[in-house]
Amino acid sequence: MKRLKHILILTLALTFTTLSWAQNRQEVPERNQPSKFAIKKVDFDHVKEVISNPKNAYYYPKLMKAFTSYSDTTLSIEAWRNFYYGYTYQEDYNPFRESIYSNVVEQLYYKQPHSRAECDSIEKYAELSLNDNMFDLNQMNFYIYVLKEKKKHARAAVWQYRLDRLIAAIMSSGKGTKEEPWAVISPEHEYNIINFLGFVATEHETLDGGIDYIKVKPVAGKSAEGFYFDISRMMQIAALKFPDISEIPEEE
Repeated sequence: MKRLKHILILTLALTFTTLSWAQNRQEVPERNQPSKFAIKKVDFDHVKEVISNPKNAYYYPKLMKAFTSYSDTTLSIEAWRNFYYGYTYQEDYNPFRESIYSNVVEQLYYKQPHSRAECDSIEKYAELSLNDNMFDLNQMNFYIYVLKEKKKHARAAVWQYRLDRLIAAIMSSGKGTKEEPWAVISPEHEYNIINFLGFVATEHETLDGGIDYIKVKPVAGKSAEGFYFDISRMMQIAALKFPDISEIPEEE
């Protein structure tokens, strides 16, 4: 079958980013496991309906206000699901969105240990990156790290909560199996989930039906060989917003 060239290039680049993140797992914030939640396939039509209704609790501007509030940590997993997947119905959604500041942060981050000035720079550019792309989980991770380094623990705790809830929202969409894949709105999030679970991606394959399969490096005590992700909504928007993206045949 065919795949979008843009996705191929981005996915290959992200593989190396994830390998670097995995190698630095001891240097990033410890993440609490997401709270228990019901596994439920994403109904995008329903998501669109509730986030577009001003009278609904999941009306998108309401969710955005709660997300940007540093005092609101009461959102349910269902609210986070609608916030995450509902973003695909917002005008500025771009499945390949990348802030111009993100590379600055990554270059600084991997030069550990950091001086006070370098921590200031990481904080500045991570914040700018997140202002441009609020669902950049890598930048969120870097931001939490530097906030803790600068002993801004209250602020770090809020961002840790946000990161944990977003990961939980994604993982609530399936089991990572062929029958129940995890739905993501960015190619990068596939690798974030894999890394969160303690694995390192080794191979990527795009299957029929808008499904990605990512094979992982074996881990002692774990039986998983790879995980499946539903990228159908992401592909749908990519085709609408980037109709001139050329397609190439799948390699044999």
